[in-house]
Amino acid sequence: MQLHGSYTSPYVRHIRIVLAQSELDTEFVETDYAASAAQSPAARVPFLVDGELTLTDSASILKYLREKTGQSFFLDVVDFDFFLLVNTAMDSSVNLFLLEKDGVTPETSAYLARQQRRVAQTLDELERRLAAGRFDRAGDAGIRLGCFLSWALFRERLTLDEHPALADFQRHFESDPSIAQTHPSVSG
Repeated sequence: MQLHGSYTSPYVRHIRIVLAQSELDTEFVETDYAASAAQSPAARVPFLVDGELTLTDSASILKYLREKTGQSFFLDVVDFDFFLLVNTAMDSSVNLFLLEKDGVTPETSAYLARQQRRVAQTLDELERRLAAGRFDRAGDAGIRLGCFLSWALFRERLTLDEHPALADFQRHFESDPSIAQTHPSVSG
């Protein structure tokens, strides 16, 4: 089994954490933009190859790995919704980050300004839900949240000054040595 991705991708990091927890024998193949465009039908990372099976989205890869090890992917629909809410903020943040590299910013695009507002509103909602304790912190929704926040802080996409529950969650998430070793600043 091979996981193709980059060390800085929050999507790939989530899978790397699950693989480390499951102890499945997997080769990590560092993959850049050109290689992912050539090797993945989705032209992005992550993608997983296991024999004849190729999976091209982090969610399907996570579901596959959880099922392969006899685990459930989500406890319930509320946990799954939290995961998807995190994905919304992460997708928008990653797109904003990559477009800024090309000189396209929220100041020059009404659509990107909307994406920026979406991230801010989603962070507010995640803060509310986290403070209310409405998701499984140790499950895939919690791992996804930790990976997103680590990436966003690493890439200086946000601060958590106005989100104390998220800041506390993030400190706790990164305090786990097995998780900390997958931080975007740590490669190979």
